[in-house]
Amino acid sequence: MSSWFPVLIIVSQAFMVGGQIFLKHAMNDTAGESEAARWKQAVPFACGIGLLTLWFFLWLELLSQVELSYLYPFDALSPLFMAFGASLALKEKMTPRLWCGVLLIVGGLMIVSVSQ
Repeated sequence: MSSWFPVLIIVSQAFMVGGQIFLKHAMNDTAGESEAARWKQAVPFACGIGLLTLWFFLWLELLSQVELSYLYPFDALSPLFMAFGASLALKEKMTPRLWCGVLLIVGGLMIVSVSQ
């Protein structure tokens, strides 16, 4: 395992979260019926698909370098990044109950990561 592993994990999760946020943004704009509204919706949709494609290929590369049992728990970073991303980019309300759930997930990730 290289010293780049933590950076690549964070970049991987950032691609996944960014892709999901772009897709959600595109789906929020589906109310427009005009041709211009549909083309406006296509840009974030294409960005979302592009970021998820980058995530997929980076994840495959990480799988080839690290054991799945070690790599997969780091996928739990996505709820943390998703909560921050949704609150910043989509202006979604973050409740204390949601933050408690995110903290429990991150706590479990920390337990798994220090066991290696």
